[in-house]
Amino acid sequence: MTGNYKVITLCGSTRFKEAFLQEQKRLTLEGNIVISVGLFGHSGDGEVWTEGTKAMLDDMHKRKIDMADEIFVINVGGYIGESTRSEIDYAMRTGKAVRYLEDN
Repeated sequence: MTGNYKVITLCGSTRFKEAFLQEQKRLTLEGNIVISVGLFGHSGDGEVWTEGTKAMLDDMHKRKIDMADEIFVINVGGYIGESTRSEIDYAMRTGKAVRYLEDN
């Protein structure tokens, strides 16, 4: 397959690292370009919590949403935290499709 690939940005709590990796693999094998988080702060990447880094990463993730056709929310057990809710709201305001791992 060659040609147009949908670009999907993954959003969700970084506590769900394994689900992020699983969905990134699945969506890639389905023929999508997948953009994910760079660090998993709630799964051991302590650098996230240094001064200014979390704010930078949150802003950077919004730029990743700008690059995408849609977002895919990793909402294991239905969990959507404050940062993820902000990303969903941003995606909706900018006309991006929003899909979820689990039904809301």
